[in-house]
Formats: sequence, structure tokens, C-alpha cells
Amino acid sequence: MSTSEDNFSLVDAAEGLNEIRNNLKKNGYALINQVGLTQLSGVSRESLDTIEPTWNDLPSDTYLKDGGHYRRRRHASFVLDKSQFTLHPHRAHWQPVSYNALHGGLERWYEPLQRNVANSLALTSIVLWLYEVVAPLSAHKKWFGEAHQFRIDTTGGIGRPTPEGAHRDGVDWVAVILVKRKNIKGGETRVFEADGPTGFRFQMMEPWTVLLMDDKRVIHETTPIQPTTNVGYRDTLVLTLRGDGFLEEKSPN
Repeated sequence: MSTSEDNFSLVDAAEGLNEIRNNLKKNGYALINQVGLTQLSGVSRESLDTIEPTWNDLPSDTYLKDGGHYRRRRHASFVLDKSQFTLHPHRAHWQPVSYNALHGGLERWYEPLQRNVANSLALTSIVLWLYEVVAPLSAHKKWFGEAHQFRIDTTGGIGRPTPEGAHRDGVDWVAVILVKRKNIKGGETRVFEADGPTGFRFQMMEPWTVLLMDDKRVIHETTPIQPTTNVGYRDTLVLTLRGDGFLEEKSPN
């Protein structure tokens, strides 16, 4: 599978929503810089800065099957009915083995997002902006979403942002938002055609850069991180949207 960095260009605010939609339709992904996020979503950098410290208070992920202790995480679910954002009662995160060979089939009960994050102007603005981007590309009127706060650290010498490898999430749209990188090297993001030979690789370096992907058309992964000095970490906010209900384990008939 060939990979390239040449064709992966950032969309800024001047190019706007139509350029993002064109990239999604043409390539299955769009990469939006911080200025594009703030200006197009209407969220200020000051609002983003109010939630950034909450990544320092994420509980350990106790479900890692590779024996690692490098991931911290919180999780929440929400519903978008047209343009109305509503938090859903706390529920487990679940994926089938077909999407996540390492952790699929498990009901993973993570601690919920803190109230000041779940109800923040920053999160609400970003989610409603994602709805504005993708709504014209789908017939769905109601979306079922999940929000994940991740910290991957290098306490054990190496951290793995995607221990399951290249994967799909089993949803319609995935947004990976870089919040912060500190004292690390690595963490290269790779996006591949799900049914084709082409892949793209790049590093998300600027805080609040957004990678938005059509989960039905592409698979993605991020390479391990290593410390440059002392312990380092990589913080991300991952948002997913699915049009047919939450991805949940089905009860046998």
C-alpha cells in the first residue's frame, strides 16, 4: 500500500465548509487547522483553553488487553436531533470484533466526561459544527454521537494511540482533534482507503487541528509515541457520529 504526504492539505477558514465537504466527498477525509476550527465553528480559543486542563484528570483505561498502562480516558454519549444537542444518559462504549479486533466485544464502562466539559460551550460548538459539515452529505436527520477524551503517555517508555492498529470505528463520521503534544516524538497519523491502494501519512502538530473522516470509506491509525525528555503525552478529543443509533451489542433472539 502506497503512502504519501504530498496530497494532504489543511483546510483553513477562508476555504470554508464547502471545501471541507468537497474533500470528504472526493477523498473521504479533511484536515482542518486551528483557525479553520475556531472561525467556522464559532468557538473561541479562550473557550477551548477552558477545557484543555481537564485532560490532566483522566482516569486510567483499565481495559487495555496488551498489558499497557499508557492510556487515560473519559467518555460520553449524545444525540443530535436536527441541530439540537442533548447529552445521553451514561452508557458503555462497545464495538464488535469486526471493527476492533483487540477490544471488540467488551462493554467498556469509562468514567463520564466531567460536567464542565460535557456542558461546555467548546464541546457543544464543535459538535454542532460537525453536524453542519456532514448533514448535507447524508439523509440522516438524527445522529448518535460519542465523545472520548484520550491521553496517551510514555510512562512505560512507549504509548500506543491505536493499539488495535488500522481500523474503522463502525460509525459514519469520525473527528480526531489534537489537543496537545508534550515531550514526544512519533505519533504519525495514517489514513488509508478502506477498499483501495492509497494511504496518506502526516503528523498533527498544532493544537486543535481536526482530522474529519468518512468512516465507511477510510481506515486510520496513529503510530506509537516515545518520550523526548522525561515523560511525554499526546492528548486528543475524538468525536463520532452514527446515523442508525448507538453501536451496541445486540441481544440474541
